[in-house]
Amino acid sequence: MPADKKKNKSNPQWIRRHVTDPYVKAANQHGYRSRAAYKLLEIDAKDQLFKPGAIVIDLGAVPGSWAQVVRERLAGNDGLLKGRVIALDILPMEPLPDVQFIQGDFREDEVAAQLATALGGVKADVILSDMAPNLSGIGLADAVRCAHLCELAIEFAREHLKPSGVLLVKAFQGSGYSQLVELLKRTFVTVTVRKPPASRAESAETYLLARSLKVRD
Repeated sequence: MPADKKKNKSNPQWIRRHVTDPYVKAANQHGYRSRAAYKLLEIDAKDQLFKPGAIVIDLGAVPGSWAQVVRERLAGNDGLLKGRVIALDILPMEPLPDVQFIQGDFREDEVAAQLATALGGVKADVILSDMAPNLSGIGLADAVRCAHLCELAIEFAREHLKPSGVLLVKAFQGSGYSQLVELLKRTFVTVTVRKPPASRAESAETYLLARSLKVRD
């Protein structure tokens, strides 16, 4: 576990907030792997991201709560999956029903080959990225690392997203944020900001929802 996470989880204030957090309680009751599931649920309730038959790629999927939500959203009345869910992360993930997991860095050739096989010559309808670096506490350095992950997700979408597809990416307000929004606006037809209630008000975390790739020159 990264040192910053260990420090947080040994902090009495963090522990108190965690055990009293209604989203943590709800996640435990529902069986979601983390409270982050509710961020995606709240965005989807507003924006209707997942349609029957959709192909969805989840970047930075561990521990798997977003993939759980997508699996639920793509399930028919009979409980069978109507679509495909492909999850990627550099960390290992416990298996999820109907979710194809690929471990590794998606920039590496071996992982790219596994993804190409999984996609079978088609592109994704939705790409999700809840990726975030291990924060150092140094504001400028953390902002640069966060922005870099967003840029990687955008470049990934250029290659693997259908022209009419949707990209949802986590971002952090601060240094480089406006440039990131501009990059998305140059890449997609529409870009909107989402701050779901499950995203803590004091956090700089936000989500950028981009639809329909622009034709590249």
